Amino acid sequence: MKLIECVPNFSEGRRPEVVNAIVKSISSQNGVILLDKEMDASHNRLVITFAGDAKAVKSAAFAATKTAMELINLNKHKGEHPRIGATDVIPFIPLSGSTMDECITLAKEIGREIGEKLQIPVYLYEEAAIKPERRNLANIRKGEFEGLKEEIGKNPERIPDFGPNHIHPTAGATVVGARFFLIAYNINLNTPDVKIAKQIAKTIRESNGGLKSVKALGVFLSDKNLAQVTMNLTNYRITGMKTVFEAVEKEAAKFGVSIKESELIGLLPAEALKDTSPEELMITNFTDSLIIENRLRNHE
Repeated sequence: MKLIECVPNFSEGRRPEVVNAIVKSISSQNGVILLDKEMDASHNRLVITFAGDAKAVKSAAFAATKTAMELINLNKHKGEHPRIGATDVIPFIPLSGSTMDECITLAKEIGREIGEKLQIPVYLYEEAAIKPERRNLANIRKGEFEGLKEEIGKNPERIPDFGPNHIHPTAGATVVGARFFLIAYNINLNTPDVKIAKQIAKTIRESNGGLKSVKALGVFLSDKNLAQVTMNLTNYRITGMKTVFEAVEKEAAKFGVSIKESELIGLLPAEALKDTSPEELMITNFTDSLIIENRLRNHE
């Protein structure tokens, strides 16, 4: 069976009733394997991981986007994580038997469907990007929902790939694409000083000449009174978690600060831990069930 993974991110991490409704819209679709869900109050964000064949994941992703559109109002949304949409981003990742080309085709199909049926502007990113400057998600998210709301329809660079050339009044816009397996990895520092986290992020991220395939931001976690370096590792084969952990540890030491703990958001492949361990990385929320191969095996 050809399996495609989908990891949509939604701008809601504080209202369980909304989270449950979105999860239900996914799990109720035939052929979908629900693998994981992570809701984060500080980031005010929900990340759901599911898999299935192309038809199943397409139906589930569309249903979830429709539910999020109905229940999330970005005008009232506040959170640490950058966002432009109620359903902020929908990536498709090839798993067993599937290819990147199939994921690209799927991204374009659902992007068109969301744009036409839900009247939400859609931008294509990563491998599915039509415009080279849109491969990088950060470029599309520039200015976030508030900035896009002001520019779309006026700035030709903001014309979406699908859907109307104006913002959806409550659901914003959605980014859809195909990519390699991404690891969402956060490191919490033993300090509330967010300036330190921001400086570390600036030093280590690829866009500033740091580590290849690493995107990073410094944020403040009000619920923990800690500064966090929040990261996306877009290709762990190029730069793995151990390299990132050691880099953050080294930069933090320059400020007289240590690492308190780290955490995974969502799942990761077993291969990503081959040169390290959860203990070495101080991952507090790790269980074997966070390895995607284990989740899939449990559903066989």
